[in-house]
Amino acid sequence: MFEPINALGGPLEPCSLDPLTGFYRDGSCQTGENNPGVHAVCIYATQEFLDYSKAVGNDLSTPIPQYNFAGVKAGQSWCLSGPRFVQAVRDGMAPGIFIHSTHQAMLQLVDLETLKEYALDL
Repeated sequence: MFEPINALGGPLEPCSLDPLTGFYRDGSCQTGENNPGVHAVCIYATQEFLDYSKAVGNDLSTPIPQYNFAGVKAGQSWCLSGPRFVQAVRDGMAPGIFIHSTHQAMLQLVDLETLKEYALDL
């Protein structure tokens, strides 16, 4: 795993413990070499974003019981794949994010100013 540092250079804060999120299901958007999807950006899910995400092939809202996944609901926080966030930015559909809970690895995919533009916690 990479150092638990957020996009602003401080300690990586938890994203969500309910639902339990993160590639490692530890509540944080920690990432590492074995996380090729770079699930490193902590989003605030809205229904509009969940509908958009499903329409572009990333259904976050449908439960998958066999993986103990209840589905993300509007109003919840979730560690989203970095490339999916970049796609949503390009499409004008990016959700708000919690930058203190977004891993610095996102800076390899998008610039800090873009992350700040969507930050709900600045």
